[in-house]
Amino acid sequence: MDKIIVDGVLLTPLKKIHHPKGDVFHGMKKSDPGFFGFGEAYFSTINSEDTKPWKKHFDMTLNFVVPIGEIRFVIYDDREYSMTKNCFFDVTLGDNNYQRITIPPGVWVAFSGKGKSYNLLLNLASIEHDPNEIERKENLSDIKYQW
Repeated sequence: MDKIIVDGVLLTPLKKIHHPKGDVFHGMKKSDPGFFGFGEAYFSTINSEDTKPWKKHFDMTLNFVVPIGEIRFVIYDDREYSMTKNCFFDVTLGDNNYQRITIPPGVWVAFSGKGKSYNLLLNLASIEHDPNEIERKENLSDIKYQW
């Protein structure tokens, strides 16, 4: 499913440039749609078939890029005044679908590793990490979705 049905979520195709000594993977330019400032960049990994449960940022815009492996993202909109309230968006990014997903504040996201070994995620976040601006669900089943 690549048709975006959650308001504010963006998918931006990215370039991979092959070089015989090592490829170049584009991530983000400040002129790109989805750039809402820069706070920090970090990498995260997820093992094959593992899932990191739901989290929601109140202020941070997430920009996820998967340069190695494949990661499936599911986004859920429960914003009170959103025109896409109660909608889900499900997309797998990585080797075969190299794009950046921009996730606005106020929506839930969970993700699972789909690549056979190492799955690497880069987040280009709009603000620095602040544990007070995030809400987490302990269990994946806290939001009903057919994974």
